[in-house]
Amino acid sequence: MKLVDFSVNRPVAITMIVAAVIILGLVSLSRLAIDFLPEMKLPYAIVITTYEGAGPQEVESTVTKPIEEAVAMVENMKKMQSVSSNGVSMVMAEFEWGTDMNFTVQDIREQIDMFQSMLPDDVGRPMVLKADPSMMPVAVVAFTGDQDLSSLKQVADDVVKPRLERIEGVAAVGVTGGYDREIQILIDPVKMQGYGVSLDTVTQMLRANNLNLSAGAVDEGRREFLVRVPGEYADLHDIARIIVPTPEGGGVRITDFAEIRDGFRDAPQKSRLDQQDSLAFIIQKQPTANTVQVVQKVRTVIAGLEGELPGNVRFRTAFDQALFIEESIGNLRNDIVFGGALAALVIFIFLRSVRSTLIICTAIPVATISACSMIYFSGGTINMLTLGGLALGIGIIVDDAIVVLENIYRHRQNGFSLFESARLGASEVNRAVIGATVTSMAVFVPIVFVQGLASELFAPLALTVAFALGASLLVSLTLIPLLASRMLRVGSAERGPAFLRRLLSFFEKFMDRLSELYRSVLAWAMVNRRKAVGGAAAIFIGSLALVPVVGTEFMPATDQNLVQVKVSMPIGTGINETDRITGHIERVARSIPEVETVFVTVGAGSHEEQAGFGGASPHQAMMDLVLVGVTERQRSSVDVANWLRAQLEGIPGTTIEVDAPSQMMAGGMGAGAPLQVLLKGDDLDLLAQMGEQVVDIVAAVPGTRNIKSSLSEGRPEVQVLVDRDRAAQYGMSVYQVASTIRTSIHGSVATRYKVGGEEVDVRVQFTEGTRQNIADLENLTMTTPMGGQVLLRDIARLEIAEGPTKVERMGQARTVVISGSLAGRDLGSVTNDVRKALADYPLPPGYRFEFTGEAQEMADAFGNLAIALILAIVLVYILLAIQFESFLFPFVVMFSVPVSLTGMILGLLITGRSFSVPAFIGVIVAVGIVVKNAIVLIDYVNILRGRGMSCKEAVVTAGPIRLRPILMTAFTTILAMLPIALGIGEGAENQAPLATVVIGGLIFSTLISLVLVPTVYTIFDDWGKGLMGRLKGGSDLKT
Repeated sequence: MKLVDFSVNRPVAITMIVAAVIILGLVSLSRLAIDFLPEMKLPYAIVITTYEGAGPQEVESTVTKPIEEAVAMVENMKKMQSVSSNGVSMVMAEFEWGTDMNFTVQDIREQIDMFQSMLPDDVGRPMVLKADPSMMPVAVVAFTGDQDLSSLKQVADDVVKPRLERIEGVAAVGVTGGYDREIQILIDPVKMQGYGVSLDTVTQMLRANNLNLSAGAVDEGRREFLVRVPGEYADLHDIARIIVPTPEGGGVRITDFAEIRDGFRDAPQKSRLDQQDSLAFIIQKQPTANTVQVVQKVRTVIAGLEGELPGNVRFRTAFDQALFIEESIGNLRNDIVFGGALAALVIFIFLRSVRSTLIICTAIPVATISACSMIYFSGGTINMLTLGGLALGIGIIVDDAIVVLENIYRHRQNGFSLFESARLGASEVNRAVIGATVTSMAVFVPIVFVQGLASELFAPLALTVAFALGASLLVSLTLIPLLASRMLRVGSAERGPAFLRRLLSFFEKFMDRLSELYRSVLAWAMVNRRKAVGGAAAIFIGSLALVPVVGTEFMPATDQNLVQVKVSMPIGTGINETDRITGHIERVARSIPEVETVFVTVGAGSHEEQAGFGGASPHQAMMDLVLVGVTERQRSSVDVANWLRAQLEGIPGTTIEVDAPSQMMAGGMGAGAPLQVLLKGDDLDLLAQMGEQVVDIVAAVPGTRNIKSSLSEGRPEVQVLVDRDRAAQYGMSVYQVASTIRTSIHGSVATRYKVGGEEVDVRVQFTEGTRQNIADLENLTMTTPMGGQVLLRDIARLEIAEGPTKVERMGQARTVVISGSLAGRDLGSVTNDVRKALADYPLPPGYRFEFTGEAQEMADAFGNLAIALILAIVLVYILLAIQFESFLFPFVVMFSVPVSLTGMILGLLITGRSFSVPAFIGVIVAVGIVVKNAIVLIDYVNILRGRGMSCKEAVVTAGPIRLRPILMTAFTTILAMLPIALGIGEGAENQAPLATVVIGGLIFSTLISLVLVPTVYTIFDDWGKGLMGRLKGGSDLKT
């Protein structure tokens, strides 16, 4: 082969090329960003709209529906869901994979602008966001000090937040806890009514007297002067001097019927770190920013601020994603080193030569560093998937070098010179090496090009392994022959320590006996071909019976040193009562020895609310328990969560959910709860009733936990039913009545007061003593447009009822969501049992069930990966057919694939792992790996047949000769992947099923295929003597 000859004859040129590649790789590695997951282009968009003071059904009808209609008009929209809650509308749209979300988000904004006139006047401007894993906080920093929370909040808003936002890579900083300053105009309704003044008039006058207007320009001689009316409030005295007109044509000073107070808005949330009241900074990074670098800069800034700010302020990190990433990356780096060391040990034992081992092991750094260059130029990052690809590829990287050097070594033992051994040995196997490596690389192509979440997650892993394999192929055909021609020695182990010589001598004798045994088994198989093939078939068929025993799940759980607790009180519970109950739970959590810190947010029912999206929930609280590192504790995060769940059972009137979240699932954006059943229909009352029945049915299925309905509990409410005819007699509309009620109770922001560089809301509201109960509401006096007075009870009646806390819609239809988590069973089996349990449920016309959540994500991912598997098998066949110019030969080699499935199934069963997306990726990877040994073996059979041997003689001769390199490549791959398969350390659980499947498949494929493939080869050869002659004029498989 010319490339081999060039490498052996031009050592300086090859050395310089390799040096340049290494330098380029190291520079690329230094510039690669570090993150937990690769950058994912998820086809999701979110539209968040606020409608302050409105209830869920009002939000649904006036805000959500128009926005849904606008979003539905956007191209490539796949499905849509929405949640309408108190004061907030959230519409989430999923588009087809591959959609350019930058253009799509702009299109959504344009469509919403067209529907803007359909929205109420006081609705906030809709905020359109691309859903991105980077939206999740990378750090949560608690802020405490000797000052009160209101003073701390002002320092946080004025000093700390701007400093954090200026950090390169930081996208947004949210502040939770504390109190926001506002100017309160607290009106005495009796005094105001005595003057005949309406709330609308007060609001209008406050707004009209706080303006800074330009009135044009005037000329004075040769100069032009700008005319400006600076009418903004300079201080609170300006507000106090405002005159409000009365119906009689006079005026009354605002302070005659209202108190002006410089106070604070009611806190929607309370934050606490380790039982100490605090504020919290929720830090989000930009999508392309390096998570580790961003968090490191945040640490530096807050350390500097701690020394600058007065009042003994302290910053404490409640959550730090960078720590988990650094530990996970460190563990994978250790796996790479340990796996490489095990591979080197195997090579040394088989070749009995330090020099030979070093020659082969040069493929590892050169190939991995070269892969880093390709990762950089392809726009990738260093993350769990790319590093996982390198770790998985360590054993495969040396396969080509092993085959090449072993053949060079054999030629050297046969008496050839170093140069001739290097040239002949590498050239003799180059066809097999190229074919095997290209085949292994080909299986990764479908993973990259199929669409879906699985491809987004694992395409970087596939590309990384493919990059490393491509580099290793070039190394094995260039650098390995060059080094062998200068460094290779035969029998160098004789000069080692006596113990080592005895050990290696024993191993060599063992290999000789194994080769003879293998020769005997092959000879037996040539005579008993039906028994050999039948035995392998029986093993394969028997293993299929074990498939139902292996459970299925979407993604393996990851221990990321975190346990989350969600506390839900009865709807309508105030934030102070929720805080009291949460304090008790907090004390229990603090008693757990594995817990390092406890961060609490009272008034947030989800992490979206905790981060500032989706309003507030006074009856709920979120609690993050940060655990010490995995190596510092005996129990996993799941074990801690199970223990805490048992301790918190039985607290009356409280629903508590305890889970150990997975970072990989957070990356999925929108998968939802593990178990999620949608019940669609039109009538909310009927949906709520049916939802409770379905909850009971699903909860009865073994393996389910925390089953609940999204409409399980209504919020107590007072419904004001306006008599339109009587209201019209006073010139009042329903909107005017509702607006007056909302301003009197909740208050309305009339204008904003600028002071000290900040803008403060000016809120108009009745005094607290006049809006405490239903009687106060009934006696609410409203001023009519004509200046008259009317009591609310004279134009409306009040009814106490329960209204929904939120209205969920899926596909523009009302939906009740029955959701829950799993307990001791896999997702696939539980989902199947739930489907069976609901099969006979009587549904009214127009109502239907749908399964979503992780179950749907798993089904979609498995469907896409099944296509990828089929494409991988087809590509392997095509490449084998091209390589060997035969239609039948690929089937001989590919008999390794079904045999490997037995090992894959047993591997998962033995380790107790379920079949998941990583395991499915492992099946696809194994297809390319398990055929390599068969290619190396059968290729040499063809070489021997080309030298004149008969088919069976060539098989029996080639088998023992190729046994050593086949076992070497198998053991190096298996042992190199072993650290990953063990799944030890932070983040290691993600790749463990993948490595387990590959190891199990390779073990069984190696053991059985060494006999099965040669046997099938001879059978096909007999068939081919007739068939191949008709197809291409050939006489047997060797062509």
